[in-house]
Amino acid sequence: MALCALALAGCMMPALAQEEADTTRLVLSLDSARQVAMEHNRTLKNASLDVQKAEASRWQNIASMLPQVNASLDYQNMLGYEIPFRVEETNMEMRIAMPASGSIGITAAVAFSGAQVVAANLGTIAMRMADITQRQTEQQIGNQVKNIYYSILVMEETIGLLEKNLVNIEKLHATTQRSVDVGVAEQVDADQLSIQVATMKTTISTNRRSLEMLYNSMRLQLGVPADTPLTLSQTIDELINIDNAVALLGEEFVIANNYDYQLLQQSVEQARKQVKLNEWAYGPSLSAYYQYTARTYFGQESGFNMTPPNMIGVTLSVPIFSSGKNFTAVKAAKLDYQKQLNTLADTEESLYIQHSQLRYNLASAFETYDTQKKNVEVTQRVLTNISNKYEHGYASSLEVTDANTNLLTAQSSYVQALLELVNAQIELEELLNK
Repeated sequence: MALCALALAGCMMPALAQEEADTTRLVLSLDSARQVAMEHNRTLKNASLDVQKAEASRWQNIASMLPQVNASLDYQNMLGYEIPFRVEETNMEMRIAMPASGSIGITAAVAFSGAQVVAANLGTIAMRMADITQRQTEQQIGNQVKNIYYSILVMEETIGLLEKNLVNIEKLHATTQRSVDVGVAEQVDADQLSIQVATMKTTISTNRRSLEMLYNSMRLQLGVPADTPLTLSQTIDELINIDNAVALLGEEFVIANNYDYQLLQQSVEQARKQVKLNEWAYGPSLSAYYQYTARTYFGQESGFNMTPPNMIGVTLSVPIFSSGKNFTAVKAAKLDYQKQLNTLADTEESLYIQHSQLRYNLASAFETYDTQKKNVEVTQRVLTNISNKYEHGYASSLEVTDANTNLLTAQSSYVQALLELVNAQIELEELLNK
């Protein structure tokens, strides 16, 4: 009975260990992978922190126009010093005691100028730019995850195709080697197929290493530890939607939706506000303050106190002459503003041209994908046909080798066309902000 219990425990322990290991495995669809990246990607976290930083800077500018209140505590001890003075009428010398004293002061001040208002507006623009940048980063991270997800699936499919080819070539090699052993085939035929087998194994190993690099790239985008096991739950056939890709070709390009264009618009507005900011160097500034001071003496008699308990003040500052410094600053700001306007106009034209080019790229990629898909089907049938003929002695090993090489080339071209189709679709979606 005890032996049975031990055997049962021994069987359960590996299963429990496997179950515990699988709890850390991430099984991801494309949507869930993008969602994980939105929550944990560190680049995206930094973009969010930039938004918060811009908002804090904006409130700093606003706070500079609001009242500022400061309190102070002061203690003075002149170590028994007395102020001597002589009364001329009596020609007598007298001394005024300067006992230790302490004071508390409260000062409320406010300063206002047009430059502060413009600076607050600049802070608002900076916050809007940070928000646009964050949304653009979200889009880019999502597209990078999508690109890597597709690349992993394509690489896995490539490895699967290569492994099927390897099985077929190994079968032909084994058949040929048996024919050589009984003297009905030449050794050179078996050697040629042996080289094909070795080459195929090397190619599979290389692709497996590339696949692991892709998984590491996915882990980096997801913000998960490097040893986190990942499993992609969707296949390439489930994700490839030719109808959606073709529908993009008819999408209208609304340039105002493009994040790069939105950022440039904010840059133009920022440059315009910089002109206003420099122009306010000619404007007046107003400041006012109220100060309350209470003093107490720690000696037996009061000291000589010339500090009033209450005091207010108002200052109006008007710039008169700056030796051309303000003028040149305004001129430089206007030149920067004009440069931004030129950049915006160039970017608008280039985005429309880019839209036409990306539509052309997508259409071309779709045509190439369709052609290469059919090419793989044809070359696969050719290899199957020649392999059957070879087994019955109607084809040479060289023909089998050439047919296998053609299939590998067709499969490689198909995979490349598939990735180009995905990339072309992603690039057009990013431009259209879909």
